Order: sequence, then C-alpha cells, then structure tokens
Amino acid sequence: MGEAKKDIVEEVEALVDELAADGFGEEAEEFMDNLEEVDELETLRNERDDMRDRFMRALADAENARKRGERDRREAEQYGGSKMSRDILPVYDNLKRAMDASTDEQREVSKALFEGIELTMRELLSVFKKHGIEPIVPAIGEVFDPQIHQAMFEAPMPETKAGDIIQVMTEGFLLHDRLLRPAQVGVSSTPKSSS
Repeated sequence: MGEAKKDIVEEVEALVDELAADGFGEEAEEFMDNLEEVDELETLRNERDDMRDRFMRALADAENARKRGERDRREAEQYGGSKMSRDILPVYDNLKRAMDASTDEQREVSKALFEGIELTMRELLSVFKKHGIEPIVPAIGEVFDPQIHQAMFEAPMPETKAGDIIQVMTEGFLLHDRLLRPAQVGVSSTPKSSS
C-alpha cells in the first residue's frame, strides 16, 4: 500500500472511530465494511487489469512465435538444401565442359555416349528447376553486376567499355532469390575513349 493511501486509510479510520464515539457506531461499522469492500474491489480490478495485460502480451508473443516458426519453416524448405546444391554445381560444370570440349567428329564416333551426357545434363537442369535453382548465364558484352558476377580478371579489350563482360568462365546460380554461386567472368578494363 502506498504511503498516501495508508495516510488516507488512517484518517478515515480515525473519523469512523469519532462517529462511533458520537453514537453512530452501527453506521460507522457499516461504513467500514463498505470501505473494505471498495478496497477489495479495487484490488480485484487491479489484478484483473494486470492479468489482462499479461494475457495480451502472452497472446502477442505466441503470435510472433507462430509467424517466426512459419517463416523459419518456409526458409528451411526453400534454402535448406543450399549446401548440397553448391556441392552438385561442379557436376554440372564438368558435364558442360565435356559437352563444350567435344568436337563434331568425337560426337559422331561416340554418339551414344554424348547422347547419354546430354540426357544427364537435361535431367540435372530439370532437377535444378524443380528445386528453384536457376542458372545465371551472362552474355559477352553484358555489363558486370557485382551482385551476381565475380570478376576473375580484367583486361583491355578493343571495342568494349570498362565493365563489359568479355569472357564467361563458369555460370552462376540462384537458389530462389538467393545467390548460390556468382557467375565467374572476365571484365574489360578499356578506359573510355576521349572524344
């Protein structure tokens, strides 16, 4: 009980004692009973308000936990396989190198082998697409974007502007909207011509 409230209670009790001494004992006793009920009612209201506040906070915490859990579940579903996805990218790179390095003559001699490699490559790309893995395939002449490209070297190249892609070493990949691996590129360092 606060000090001010204690003082008021003491004053009221003193007044009630005076009323009782002046012959109003029954009324004074009834007044004290009513006063105790009012005090008890105020205590109950304070407890109710405190409980309501606690309940609302607990409800908000539960809702935040539910939303956080849902977001974490979605992220785990979408990005949970990112480590494995990164580990599979070299398989794609090697299949692509095998296809790019072969000559028409080699393809003709080993037609079944190259059909198998092409089929494996198509199936791998289909699995990538199914799981939200999209290739980043920059084109020669495209402007370098540090968000999705990794510059492996810079070299002056006639008829290009600084920052243009002049060579693509490996393709990059996105897992949904996250960068899984940047595309590795060579970039022109040709200064702007003064005209």
